[in-house]
Amino acid sequence: MSQHAKYHYSVTIKTDDEAVLQCLRALSQYAQSTGNKRIPWGGTKKGDWERDNHCVTFHFSTLGYRKRFVEEVFRLLPKSLWQKIDEKDNDPAIPQS
Repeated sequence: MSQHAKYHYSVTIKTDDEAVLQCLRALSQYAQSTGNKRIPWGGTKKGDWERDNHCVTFHFSTLGYRKRFVEEVFRLLPKSLWQKIDEKDNDPAIPQS
């Protein structure tokens, strides 16, 4: 199993605010407290966000890390600035070039 395949707990969030996007990227690294902390936010750069209609998907290695991420997003970011679109338990991260 590849390292990225282990990061299969995903959550997709929509925000129209680029500053919130950057906060989400940082929070995903914070929530993934072990392993490769960069994989969760792979594929969430500004260009990806713009291409995907202001939606970004974060990938975590455990259900607990994903849960921690979502809890921190709720705690720290105004709900009016973002929306949780989807969660999946079998959505492996894809290596970024």
